[in-house]
Amino acid sequence: MGDTATRERAREVALARYRLRWHVPVYVLVNAGLVFVWWTAGGGFFWPAFPIAFWGLGLVIHYLSAYRSVGSAWIDRETERVLQDRD
Repeated sequence: MGDTATRERAREVALARYRLRWHVPVYVLVNAGLVFVWWTAGGGFFWPAFPIAFWGLGLVIHYLSAYRSVGSAWIDRETERVLQDRD
């Protein structure tokens, strides 16, 4: 992998991590607000569970893409293997 490609990938990861630093507090504040609205409206069915759960799933995926790039290392190794097989 060339130096430029490595730098671009590192920048993408850094950008994902920067965005995650904003994503987490926005998630907490908005969902706390939804729980507050639910509570002040008298409770009942806990409908904020849906945005908490589904947005939470998105947050977990965001975290994994920023800190646990599971597939990229394998893809890099496999790319090198394919290039070596061509020689």
